[in-house]
Amino acid sequence: MSKILIIEDEAAIRRVLSKILSEENDTYQVEDAENGIIGLEKIKNNDYDLVLCDIKMPKMDGVEVLEAVKKIKPEIPMVMISGHGDMETAIQTMRLGAFDYISKPPDLNRLLNTVRNALDKKQLVVENKILKKIVQKNYEMIGESAAINQIKTMIDKVAKTEARVLITGPNGTGKELVAHQLHEKSERANFSLVEVNCAAIPSELIESELFGHVKGAFTSAVKDRAGKFEAADKGTIFLDEIGDMSLAAQAKVLRALQENVITRVGAEKDIKVDVRVIAATNKDLKKEISEGRFREDLYHRLAVILIKVPPLNDRREDIPMLISHFAEKIANEQGTAVKIFTKQATKLLQEYDWTGNIRELRNVVERLIILGGNTISENDVQLFASK
Repeated sequence: MSKILIIEDEAAIRRVLSKILSEENDTYQVEDAENGIIGLEKIKNNDYDLVLCDIKMPKMDGVEVLEAVKKIKPEIPMVMISGHGDMETAIQTMRLGAFDYISKPPDLNRLLNTVRNALDKKQLVVENKILKKIVQKNYEMIGESAAINQIKTMIDKVAKTEARVLITGPNGTGKELVAHQLHEKSERANFSLVEVNCAAIPSELIESELFGHVKGAFTSAVKDRAGKFEAADKGTIFLDEIGDMSLAAQAKVLRALQENVITRVGAEKDIKVDVRVIAATNKDLKKEISEGRFREDLYHRLAVILIKVPPLNDRREDIPMLISHFAEKIANEQGTAVKIFTKQATKLLQEYDWTGNIRELRNVVERLIILGGNTISENDVQLFASK
């Protein structure tokens, strides 16, 4: 059921609007307020899906109500009700964040269409928030070891800045989790985080993937195509396994970092981009530099902040928390009850040599859940978690 609040000082208009909305859809729960002060108090104390608010009111006008609502509950769509002489103000309210405005006396079709569209938008906002929470949970950093707490502290300090970050560590340690946390806690969180796995893209295609191309630039370029840097404009680009990038592509990335411009393959026109770059690698880039496979000037551009993610063997105290996290996550994915690991089973897993790091631990936990008993015992670990 959608809750709608009407803030209007004229009782006759309040009654007409309430009647129209209630008769149109029996799932609309309509309330009203006779002035802006009462309306704002109701908004503070209730969850509304939509507010219809008159502009010209005594005590507190509609513009003031709109500005207050955008500060306390910005997700609520506000539709402003304007008299004939209020049109300029009505347009001003759109700039302040109003969803739309309707004129007095209200046209029935216009009113109902506006209400439906506003409620649809609210539903999309709610769904996007839920999806974002799910995504954030998928990239949650699990652990309370000294090493992980140090990384979390660094993320909190660095995320709000524009500093470039180079994340290092072996495969499977969770470098992508650090990148996601840096983005989600940054001022760019409302824009895209675009991920590029540099190791998975053939060297002859990496430039097109990153910077885009124009039609005819090469045999398969049948139309213009934007690259990842353009897709990440105003957001963040995460260059994973950057140590595998070709020297030619490195030179173009360096230019993008220095000048904030990119050029599509086959084009002459520069495109300005505003992108924060986060990179990650499992390689020793200083060794790669000495052997001529990585540009030293690019390294220094990327490594403003260095975050080293430790192997799982160096943070064994986090393994019990990781096991519980994976057991709950796998149960949710499979729609089954969460299986409990005995203390002996957990202790045995803590003693293993986790060469594949967190990724390997997750796979072993899933295997034990599938093949083990209702409670995962030490015997299950010995039978099914063998290396």
